[in-house]
Amino acid sequence: MLKLRALSEAGGRIEIDQADLAKRHDISRPAVTAALRHLDLAQLVKKQRNGVYQLNAMLAGYLSPADCAAAMDGMAAAELLNAPDLVERYHDAVKVYQDQLAEKRRTREQQKKHIASRRGAMHAVG
Repeated sequence: MLKLRALSEAGGRIEIDQADLAKRHDISRPAVTAALRHLDLAQLVKKQRNGVYQLNAMLAGYLSPADCAAAMDGMAAAELLNAPDLVERYHDAVKVYQDQLAEKRRTREQQKKHIASRRGAMHAVG
């Protein structure tokens, strides 16, 4: 998180792709992907598009106090990092994400079994 903040522009915009992040910090790309996912689930960093991320306005640096105040005024209550239920929402988001991954794994396994059973039925018996 701190390394991302160091790369950010005023206002919290970060332009860097995952491969470059991995190379700069000598970690694997899957580790970068996982870290960014958790930063997103914790509402600390949001992916805007490939190679462009946005820090939560409460973490970003600004050129002036007025810029900071404007960014904070525009925040939704759910984005505030001092919300009393922030940790609970993070844990809920992680659980939902893990459930989605588990469902995708189950679906892939079912598809593999279905394809294997179809292939087995197609073999000629001699």
